[in-house]
Amino acid sequence: MAIATYSPGIEFVQGSLAKPKKKDGHKCGDYLIGTHRTAETTNPECTRIYVRKADAYTRSTPPTQRELEQRAKFAQVAQAVADRRMDLSKVTQDQEAYLAQKEEPGGKKTFKSYLWMVCKAELENA
Repeated sequence: MAIATYSPGIEFVQGSLAKPKKKDGHKCGDYLIGTHRTAETTNPECTRIYVRKADAYTRSTPPTQRELEQRAKFAQVAQAVADRRMDLSKVTQDQEAYLAQKEEPGGKKTFKSYLWMVCKAELENA
């Protein structure tokens, strides 16, 4: 970890500054990642730079059966949410139900998260 200082006029950089190049089946170089902390703190140093090895984001094991099932379930719910958002016969009813539960304890604060909750419950009950 390092504290980063940039040229005048550049307050911070967030994201990948450099990535390894893939060439002839192998990667040359490392990742250089800049971050900027947005949470409140008393520490004045809020910008950092990290270096990660080229294979840092390469998976070392194949996905387990449970992971594959979770990915499939996620894809199903995501498709159901997309379909429901386009279904004009349910939009008004969904918006009213969302607004009714929004201020309740444990209520979903965004319409998208509400639709995810509804579609997930429908798929689990089916």
